[in-house]
Amino acid sequence: MIIRHLQQKLNYFIDNYPAVALLGPRQAGKTTLALTVAKLRNAIYLDLESEQDRAKLSQAELYLAQHEDKLVILDEVQRAPELFQNLRGLIDQGRRKGRRSARFLLLGSASIELLKQSSETLAGRITYLELPPLHALEIISSQQQEQLWSRGGFPDSLLATNDQISFQWRLDFIRTYLERDIPQLGPRIPAETLRRFWVMLAHNQSELLNASKLASALGVDGKTVAKYLDLMVDLLLVRRLKPWHENTKKRLVKSPKVYIRDSGLTHALLGIQTQENLLSHPICGSSWEGYIIENILNLAPQNTEAYFYRSNGGAECDLILKFPDQSTWAIEIKRSLNPKVEKGFYYACDDIQANKRYVVYPGEESYPMAHGVEAINLNNLLTNLKSLTPNF
Repeated sequence: MIIRHLQQKLNYFIDNYPAVALLGPRQAGKTTLALTVAKLRNAIYLDLESEQDRAKLSQAELYLAQHEDKLVILDEVQRAPELFQNLRGLIDQGRRKGRRSARFLLLGSASIELLKQSSETLAGRITYLELPPLHALEIISSQQQEQLWSRGGFPDSLLATNDQISFQWRLDFIRTYLERDIPQLGPRIPAETLRRFWVMLAHNQSELLNASKLASALGVDGKTVAKYLDLMVDLLLVRRLKPWHENTKKRLVKSPKVYIRDSGLTHALLGIQTQENLLSHPICGSSWEGYIIENILNLAPQNTEAYFYRSNGGAECDLILKFPDQSTWAIEIKRSLNPKVEKGFYYACDDIQANKRYVVYPGEESYPMAHGVEAINLNNLLTNLKSLTPNF
């Protein structure tokens, strides 16, 4: 069983903002969530990948004015950036008439054009929600909990009837992005080159970015690698984790760490079809780290800043969360059922003055360790994080 926790939050935003943008990669469940919310509202749905629906918007202002009493859901809105100017005028008309709830719910599979257009045209009129693939607290079935790491959080991959079908779905997903979605967004990058880059990122999951090494392997320059990485980040497929930078007295690592955001895609890119294969693969520990970090960041309160910490003196921490109230959590990630914490983690906690210190491990029980550190499993840590977020 799956429950999307964002449904309540999405309803709250629709009730209180003129426009709401729901962003996330393809197949993450944006349309399903939007239509579930729409069932309880007076709403219409337009898919901008449909020629029929696009034709309805050939005179957008006239068509949308006929539905001023409805919530209009525009799916794949980055396909029609020319609409944003029309939306601005219609939103302002609704405001003058005293409308408080949203007129438009915009769904986008990539942040590149959508964020660029909406931030310029709808400034002060729009709020953003990101719908990532499923996280651990959204899964109730114990079998699906076990599969979430190996198959990833895209619903069609996670819920597939067997590992082979799940693996093939992810391969098809990757191919569709490379051959159709990315070219439609504008960047002219050969699909095979971008595939090789994506596979390299999978091999280097959770490692420091070494742009010169990637550039040499691809036969391009460093600026081109940066462009490829920016694209994958904008597509919400890759996460760039910044190094902690506030302690100027220490010599700190300055390169970011890079993660493919969905663990199932990481495994598909590396040809890993089952959890058994994963557990014996060299990427196992790095994949687990990325999986834990992505789950945590998907449930962190809004405006939480995320970093890792590494000094030249050996102090190291996998993840630092700096919350809006300026409190910090230091989080170390271990795959072992009997986790051992190195001195470098304690040094890092002292350097950043962490308010809470956790070691996330795959066991069931939470228990105290030395120097104020608590060993905790992922679900319990996510529950602690969720308690910091307002109940919508």
